[in-house]
Amino acid sequence: MPDLHNKRIVLGLSGGIACYKSAELVRRLVEQGATVDVIMTDAATHFITAVTMQALSGRPVFTDAWDPRIPNNMAHIDLSRGADAIIVAPASADFMAKLVQGRADDLLSTLCLARACPLLVAPAMNREMWSAAPTQRNVAQLKQDGVSVLGPAAGDQACGETGDGRMLEPSQLLAELIAFFQPKLLQSKRVLITAGPTIEPIDPVRVLTNRSSGKTGYALAKAAREAGAEVTLVSGPTALPTPHGVLCIQVQTAQQMHDAVLAHVKQQDVFISVAAVADWRIENIATDKIKKDHTTNKSHTPDLKFALNPDILATVAALPNAPWCVGFAAETERLSEFAQAKRVRKGIPMLIGNLAQHVMDADHTTVSIFDEHGEHPLPTSAKQDIARQLIAAIAARLPNKK
Repeated sequence: MPDLHNKRIVLGLSGGIACYKSAELVRRLVEQGATVDVIMTDAATHFITAVTMQALSGRPVFTDAWDPRIPNNMAHIDLSRGADAIIVAPASADFMAKLVQGRADDLLSTLCLARACPLLVAPAMNREMWSAAPTQRNVAQLKQDGVSVLGPAAGDQACGETGDGRMLEPSQLLAELIAFFQPKLLQSKRVLITAGPTIEPIDPVRVLTNRSSGKTGYALAKAAREAGAEVTLVSGPTALPTPHGVLCIQVQTAQQMHDAVLAHVKQQDVFISVAAVADWRIENIATDKIKKDHTTNKSHTPDLKFALNPDILATVAALPNAPWCVGFAAETERLSEFAQAKRVRKGIPMLIGNLAQHVMDADHTTVSIFDEHGEHPLPTSAKQDIARQLIAAIAARLPNKK
């Protein structure tokens, strides 16, 4: 089921070149199952047309406080009632000042003042406007008033300057909006996650690795961040984008992952070891590419010497004041037996197990939770859905949970 199924979103556009991003945002919101009503200020219509937004939303676009299409002529009331959230993207410096002052001189500002639902704003402006003292005072007041401020980002701006003030990208705003509706089960917690494969060099061009895609680990990072946690992701090589709002540290080898985890594990509340870490590394890495004998078109079998890699999960679990640890086990047989034995051997309170041959590279997965009370299977579902269920299970088991 799409993440925004049955959600009704009011999208407001104030004046700014970032209005072009709002067209893509509407498309993505609709793809995720949302019903989107678009409200535009007069300034916004100078950057993008109401026709464009209507075509993408599939619904009438409103620009006038006196729009006769609303039977009672109270668009500012009717359009916000029943909405799950209002998001203003872009939110100009002028529009944020209106919100702070409680002004209501057009449809969008009046609707925001008369709303009966949460309000989110995505600032978009020149870097100097963003850093100006009045703007920063207004941002602080909006947050104090319970308005969620999304961004802004830093980067190139339409004026030719570079700095803070860019509106977040549509994919980032979508992630923020989806996260907004998720329960904050890990609010203010710090979560460290490992994901993906590791690769162990044989020579300068060849490596030993495994088939891990990293999808489950990345889904868990996204789910933990949605649940309100501050998330650090230590990832081996994958083709996946970093989830919005997550700090990602890229590594390659098991030793590098081990070192990165130990460098960031202090003061973490939860450690989730999802990565498919190579158990062994090559001790005698060739300095040059291993060549075959071209005179016979045969290759000698390399004499590879293996050494055990550090056990990252066991190391973290044994630390003084260790975070609450969760392990993963990908097996090919006797899952219940092997997974529970691994949990006990590692000395951890919770472990997630699955059969690798059924889920490798897939977008869906079937897992079981193993703890001191036994095995708790979850129904097969999309990896992101499973990740949210696992985060809920972790939150429910955390000690001293309020």
